[in-house]
Amino acid sequence: MDRDAAGHFVERWLQNWCNVDIDAVVSHFADDAEMRSPLAVELTDSPVVKGAENIRRYWKRAYGHIESADLKVLAWSWDGTIARLTVWWQLGETRASEFMDFDASGRVTRSEAFYGK
Repeated sequence: MDRDAAGHFVERWLQNWCNVDIDAVVSHFADDAEMRSPLAVELTDSPVVKGAENIRRYWKRAYGHIESADLKVLAWSWDGTIARLTVWWQLGETRASEFMDFDASGRVTRSEAFYGK
């Protein structure tokens, strides 16, 4: 993946989350992906969710009741050397940064989110 492909990914990722299309978001993840989030602790008793299907179940439980979200991407950065995308976003008063590591086929292998205000 290069910077242009990362930019297209950010556009799709944003649209998927604005539509709360969890299946579309998870389709970008490798089967053995790992997602880390402080919010996961509340629903799973662990900050780490392993495996695309477990990530799907977690997100459906956490966000499946929402029909749309006014998520805004504030900025993003691509590091091609380590294949890492970092996205800074805002939803309401919540601001977050999220990084995603990609494999050679362009699928997310690891994701981690950090929240603040």
